[in-house]
Amino acid sequence: MVVALLIALALFAVVQWRAAEREITAEETYPAAGQYIDVDGTRIHLTVTGQGPDIVLIHGASGSLRDFTFDVVSRLEGDYRVIAVDRPGMGRSDRPEGYGGAWNTAAEPPALQADLLQGAANAVGAENPIVLGHSYGGAIALSWALTRPDDTAALVLLAAASNPWPGELGPLYRINASPAGSALVIPLITAFTPESYIRDIVDTIFAPQHAPDGYLDHFGPEMTLRRGTMRANAQQVNSLKPYVTEMKDRYPGLDLPVEILHGTEDDTVPMDIHSEPLSRQIPGAVLTRMEGVGHMPHHADPDAVVDAINRAAARAGLR
Repeated sequence: MVVALLIALALFAVVQWRAAEREITAEETYPAAGQYIDVDGTRIHLTVTGQGPDIVLIHGASGSLRDFTFDVVSRLEGDYRVIAVDRPGMGRSDRPEGYGGAWNTAAEPPALQADLLQGAANAVGAENPIVLGHSYGGAIALSWALTRPDDTAALVLLAAASNPWPGELGPLYRINASPAGSALVIPLITAFTPESYIRDIVDTIFAPQHAPDGYLDHFGPEMTLRRGTMRANAQQVNSLKPYVTEMKDRYPGLDLPVEILHGTEDDTVPMDIHSEPLSRQIPGAVLTRMEGVGHMPHHADPDAVVDAINRAAARAGLR
């Protein structure tokens, strides 16, 4: 019994050491790309570039602002002041006090995340911005508009998670969001996930399209595999359903331009469950169905996304 316990402790120590080594390498390879803003004691990382009306870009699950800085930001910075943010616990942003840790499964509600990102955007001078959200970030963008309707010029929602879905999420989300999974399973994933598996997961997310050349090297999926980031992601995604269930009853009260883009082949956040109902719930919302496109519309057809942003800006009187 004692020998078995010692072996288990030794294996646990090896896993934690290996995970820490991979995290150090990832953080050295992908240093902070922008600046840090302290919002009520929580450090939020963002980039600011360009001139023109403000637009805030909010990434999805397992992501970071690097998803936008690969291509989207450069397409917008000639006409907009582009603020790309790392959500709490993701990329280079910290989680607020009371969240995080191997045995703490509390997840930041969308409203709290929106409040922290609003505070960071305010600190760099954002006024009445267009707010763009992708996937899980779409829920945060919607919460932003619901909590600050008089200081949100327009919404642009890409494959946004906006409505409750039938059934449960995949088992790995539930396991990783649990205390045991957070403490025991996540370090194993961080320590030993091979690069080939990472590429397979990215291919699944982009399907039926493929990730653009150079995307993985720019994005840095190794940053997403850090233990703290994986905990934040699992806990936030696993807790989202009750929040969008409550939020959907308030969507009809939104009175601002809303452009919704969604791929017809999106199996991650299905259009018929999310964006089609959302286009009916928000008065005047415009849904663009992107034929043959999967879960990454801003990479599959970036021109269509820029066009939607320009439409939203024009509808809001910003252009």
